[in-house]
Amino acid sequence: MNEVKKSLNDISKKLVKIQDAREFLLKNSREVIVLCSKAIILAHSGKNDEAKKILKNAENLLKKYRTKLSPEISRYLITAEQEFVEASCFISIIEKKPIPSEKKMNVMSESYVLGLMDCIGELKRTVFDKIRVGQVDEAIRIFEIMEELYMNLYPFSLYDKVVKEARKKMDVARILVEDVRVSITEEKRRSELLRTIEKLK
Repeated sequence: MNEVKKSLNDISKKLVKIQDAREFLLKNSREVIVLCSKAIILAHSGKNDEAKKILKNAENLLKKYRTKLSPEISRYLITAEQEFVEASCFISIIEKKPIPSEKKMNVMSESYVLGLMDCIGELKRTVFDKIRVGQVDEAIRIFEIMEELYMNLYPFSLYDKVVKEARKKMDVARILVEDVRVSITEEKRRSELLRTIEKLK
């Protein structure tokens, strides 16, 4: 039994380290999630510079936490990375910049896909905000990106067992896209009618 005892002792030590790292990630990754949420709120308010500063803090924390990663616990950082992707992509879109790649953000594939899916919801809110203030062209621009994201992400719903909740998120995204499409169409018709009335005056 000596070899068995030695093996079990080694395994126990390994599991203690994994458990400690897991608890560390679960506790501290919440700070990243909070920072990303604040960045999105600020971006919706037009405070992009402040949003990017906060997002940079979140990025630095993620870099720090990745040093704790091992294959056994990497999944515990997915939610934080997902929020980071969502905020980063959202800010890039409203600033008319290219959406950053998975490699550039240095996140896991699952985090990248889920973050982009969540970004669709933030874009819907932005489209409606732009319509309310009469920025129809900007609303259309953002909707087109929203729709393109949906079309590119839809195939990932097939990997629902691998990418957690992918199918559910895409079902929600489909509804969001259709809601915005109706609003955009109505706004276009209203704008055209107003232009026609102005010409007749």
